[in-house]
Amino acid sequence: MDARETASLHIDSDRDSQEGTTYSLNSAATRYRYENGRTYSAYREFQYWGPNDLRMLNHENIVHHLCLLTMEDRLFLAPVENPQRVLDIGTGRGLWAVRDMADKFPNAQITGVDISPQPERSQPLNVEFIQDDVLSPWVGYGDGEESYDLIHIRGLFGSVADWPALYAEIFRHLKPGGYIEQMEFSVHNRSDDGTLAPDAVLAKWSAYAKEAGERNGTTAEIAEQMFELIREAGFEDVTLKRYKWPIGTWSRDALHKKIGYWNVVNWEQGVEGWAMHLFTNVLGWTKERVDEWVKTVHEALKDRKQHVYHYAPLVYARKPERSV
Repeated sequence: MDARETASLHIDSDRDSQEGTTYSLNSAATRYRYENGRTYSAYREFQYWGPNDLRMLNHENIVHHLCLLTMEDRLFLAPVENPQRVLDIGTGRGLWAVRDMADKFPNAQITGVDISPQPERSQPLNVEFIQDDVLSPWVGYGDGEESYDLIHIRGLFGSVADWPALYAEIFRHLKPGGYIEQMEFSVHNRSDDGTLAPDAVLAKWSAYAKEAGERNGTTAEIAEQMFELIREAGFEDVTLKRYKWPIGTWSRDALHKKIGYWNVVNWEQGVEGWAMHLFTNVLGWTKERVDEWVKTVHEALKDRKQHVYHYAPLVYARKPERSV
């Protein structure tokens, strides 16, 4: 186990150190709905909270960079040596699938699935994108069960109405001995030294996100729940890694300081998209109230007196081999 998973974060006193159809651009993937200044997928009227506009696509680069920093440039932790078929659920613009996996494993067939896939204009021949809701029957990428060596998920908190059903579908489509790997981002901000007051804006985010997920029927707390749900789905050797993501550069640890810098950028670029649809449609806020709240979050991100972090847990687990 990496010591950074469980170790306390030590504060740096240097305050100056802040640093299903195959996808086509002419398909239904280009149909959007416009809401409160952002665009969202209109695919099958699926009400996903995340925007799919250029701002959110650029934000995906930050999240991808944070994950690579956290995992020290490893693309996955599951002990899969030479995957031949890989599925990336919630692929977005396909950064993990196209930029990394397809390049590292040129002989593998990589499939990315999303309700609104936004791949880069050029992509390797060993990559395909499918537009689909993964809670629907897997058409075009799930033909025949037990077909994948690795199924990868990242950052789907607040997006799935029935996680047990999705894990059951993943279980069916993995080869015996194949792996699921999922990385999520906890909505619960915390501090170890009491510098995050219960009424602080970064603490209130946790309560708002939890409430919105509960009302919407799409839990925002899958980061805390996935280990047990994956185990209950029948997987074996379920392994949990709990990474700490500081918000800000207050940690003395060099890697945590770098993660904290980029996590501030993550919050600056991402928080409006995280909040706008859920807070207006589910919690009943006005756009103006969300805008004002986002401004207070941006101000809070500058406060180095708050030593705040959240977890970015990762779980991987194996489908059992067939009994002889």
